[in-house]
Amino acid sequence: MSIKNKLKQNKITYFFIKKLRFIQLIMLPKLFNIFKFNLMKYLRLMGISHVNQYKKLKLLKNKHVGERCFIVGTGPSLTIEDLEKLHNENTYSMNSICLAFNETNWRPTYYGIQDIGIYNQFEKEIESLEVECKFISDFIVKQKKVSDDSFIYPHNILSHDFPHKKYYSKFSGNAFAVVYDGYSITYSMIQIAVYMGFKEIYLIGVDCNYPSNLNHHFREYQGVDSTFLTAGERMVVAYKEAKMFADKNNIKIYNATRGGMLELFERVNLDEVLFRGSLLQTKVE
Repeated sequence: MSIKNKLKQNKITYFFIKKLRFIQLIMLPKLFNIFKFNLMKYLRLMGISHVNQYKKLKLLKNKHVGERCFIVGTGPSLTIEDLEKLHNENTYSMNSICLAFNETNWRPTYYGIQDIGIYNQFEKEIESLEVECKFISDFIVKQKKVSDDSFIYPHNILSHDFPHKKYYSKFSGNAFAVVYDGYSITYSMIQIAVYMGFKEIYLIGVDCNYPSNLNHHFREYQGVDSTFLTAGERMVVAYKEAKMFADKNNIKIYNATRGGMLELFERVNLDEVLFRGSLLQTKVE
């Protein structure tokens, strides 16, 4: 009989051994990473850190004060026709939006990515993408060499890398300090948009709906999140944090998605918004 099987016979001893192994292999490395992240953030904000891969972000702070932008998700509701309508707007998009480029001349003003698996799938397209800024999570940079024109952001995944009974997130208005994970790249782009000064943010193609038929994107590609059945629920928890921050800071987030399951933000019609201009200015007048 193996030592492991002998220990299993003594349930109390085996229970404590499992707990100790969990602390040793998961909790201690996690606590160390949290300490390291916060220490480096402090040194960065105090101007003490001499090696700072995030300093380019400071060039973008309040670049678009008071303006509006459109954050284009890749949900199944997104259409090429809608992309064509956004040529003269400030736009953010992400991930597999590259799959639309052979059907439209539209390109996002800003592009973001933080999932290494998706980055690997679209690496060539991302490297050749001509946009004003490419925002790339520092987790990707730890594993890949990215182009010099990339803007690296400090991505704090909180404790999302192991299971929790309760979902949670935070929201940052200072992307130079930290961009919190909110279970989606869209959430990170909202934080960066706020940092850049946008006061009016419209979500498009953010369906927040992951049905069992795997129709999750406007163009499907290889790779499915094994936890997709709870993805919408997790995202809503994060979006609540975004809404609370926005409400406190005179920022308006609208949902211009055609359909979908995200009801947290005020629904607006994309065509009317593009025709009428700023909703905030219209309401003030």
